[in-house]
Order: sequence, then C-alpha cells, then structure tokens
Amino acid sequence: MITLDTERLVLRPFRAEDAEPYAALCADPEVMRYLGDRGVLSREDAWRQLAMLVGHWQLRGFGMWAVEERVTGAFVGRVGLHFPEGWPDREVGWALTRAHWGKGYAFEAASAAIRHAFATLAWPRIISLIDARNDRSLRLATRLGERHEADVMVRGHQVRLYSLERGTWRMLSPAGR
Repeated sequence: MITLDTERLVLRPFRAEDAEPYAALCADPEVMRYLGDRGVLSREDAWRQLAMLVGHWQLRGFGMWAVEERVTGAFVGRVGLHFPEGWPDREVGWALTRAHWGKGYAFEAASAAIRHAFATLAWPRIISLIDARNDRSLRLATRLGERHEADVMVRGHQVRLYSLERGTWRMLSPAGR
C-alpha cells in the first residue's frame, strides 16, 4: 500500500490504532446521514468496515486511505478509491470527521486520490456516488471537476452518479498534473 502526501495531509494505509477514531467517525449521525445504509455503525460494524477497506487493497490493488493532518497527526477521516462488487464503476469517495469539515481537507485529499487514479493507475474515468440530499458532497464533486451523469440505484439506494474523464481532468489544470 502506498502513502500520498499533500500540503496539509497524509493519506496513508489504515493501522490497528485507527479502529477507535474510525468507530467514532462511523458513530456520528451527521457523518453517516448520507453514507452506506444511511445510519450510524456500531463499533463492531465499524471494525468490520475498516477490515473491508484494508482487504480492498489486497483484492484490487487500490483503496481508501486513512487521512491525517500532517502537523498534528490527528485522524481526519477516510478518502480514496473504491470498487466493490456491484459498483457501477471505480469511485473516489470521502468521509471526514465533523471536526475537520469546512477546512478544504476533502478537496485536498480527493484531488490527490484522483491524481493517483489517473496519473499512476491510468484509469480512463472515475465516479462518485452521492445521495441527492448531500449538498456538501455534490458541491465537492463539482469542484473536483465531476459532472452529474445519471441517477442510479446502488445497494437499494437512489444516488447521483458524478463522473470525470481522465482527458477532462488533464484539461482542467494541465500545469498541476
């Protein structure tokens, strides 16, 4: 597994000591309102999800990173690449602790993940699956260069599918690619 560095963040593999802050993230009803089955996870279910995220790297060769602040080492959340069975395409996704909302961290980390997907993994496109009521994530997807493509059903939930093509990504900011 690889680590990505940004100006303010480190995107790194999950570690055993992330279980507690990850469980706290998954227990926050505001964070979980639009994710998964739209509800909080028990500590045990958060651990299982964390194990799935770690296993995703082994099965796919890419996945979600634990995100931490570079200066403090504080756990910020998870951001990265996701493509489980039944997904419509390879996705970039994010979930941050509320204490870190509004700082631009989701954009910074998701931009690094997208750069990795396009520049290193040579993906032709990437998607984000977002609940239509999740205004913050819809704005973030647009800011990342993604555009609404369709509304789709995923695991029994109607979501908006936003997408970004590698060629479009290159045109958006060629100097930074």
